[in-house]
Amino acid sequence: MMKLALFFSAIAGAAAFAPASQCAMPTALSAKADYGDDIGAQAPLGIWDPSSKLDLVDRTEFDRLRGLELKHGRIAMLGVVGYLTTYAGVRLPGLEDVPAGWAAWGALPQEVAGQFVATLIFMEIANRDQTGGKAEFEGDFRNGFLDFGWDKQSDAWKLKKRRIELNNGRAAQMGILGLMFHDALGNVSDILP
Repeated sequence: MMKLALFFSAIAGAAAFAPASQCAMPTALSAKADYGDDIGAQAPLGIWDPSSKLDLVDRTEFDRLRGLELKHGRIAMLGVVGYLTTYAGVRLPGLEDVPAGWAAWGALPQEVAGQFVATLIFMEIANRDQTGGKAEFEGDFRNGFLDFGWDKQSDAWKLKKRRIELNNGRAAQMGILGLMFHDALGNVSDILP
């Protein structure tokens, strides 16, 4: 019985050091082939997909994700400007005593917080599917009302402006994250004048 136990222990020990079978891991190469020429695939990274999520999505889902990236970039750009404005001391009438940064959440009147949430909900509902099928791309919210001469421009100009907006949004997302992080650490005054 003891010899049988030693035999099975030896087999189990040998199996622990045997090479495991390797499954085929998805790579970003196939995603690069499908989306490599798309807006946002820019130097130096090209398509940056470390989790290989793009291998699992089709063109519709990719466009939805790109639209979400654009929306979050726009919100982050507003967030950076808002943070820097309030940090500089600019306040709306009646909110002069509200501090900047994270400290504002505890000092903000409930009515203002309610108005903020209501505005977010209204903006999300008002801009959802309001393009009437006329959108050139995901995130195009002109809906026949706001144009500012966009339709009169060349395709190369439009592509350049879309790339600039996407990159500015990416930078703003990193910027607001950095501002929030340093504000939480209490050393935001070290990075801002």
